[in-house]
Amino acid sequence: MGTFHVIPKETKEQILHRIKDEGISVSQAAAEHGVSTKTIYNWMRGSTIVNHSTLEINKLKRENKDLAELIGHLTLNLERTKKK
Repeated sequence: MGTFHVIPKETKEQILHRIKDEGISVSQAAAEHGVSTKTIYNWMRGSTIVNHSTLEINKLKRENKDLAELIGHLTLNLERTKKK
């Protein structure tokens, strides 16, 4: 088993706030704060601050960003082929 550390309430609230409002991923928040993703998901499950819709919104934001990037690449390639 891993070691047990008490995470201050302020840190927990900051992590949940960043996930909800800033849209960072749980894995990114976990890495930045030295907390496991499982711990964060447990906080989210027991918290009224973050619900399933917030997770879904963040997932959709990431997908939207990836799709916009893909469209950019395709547009660039299309312009290159038109110039030839």
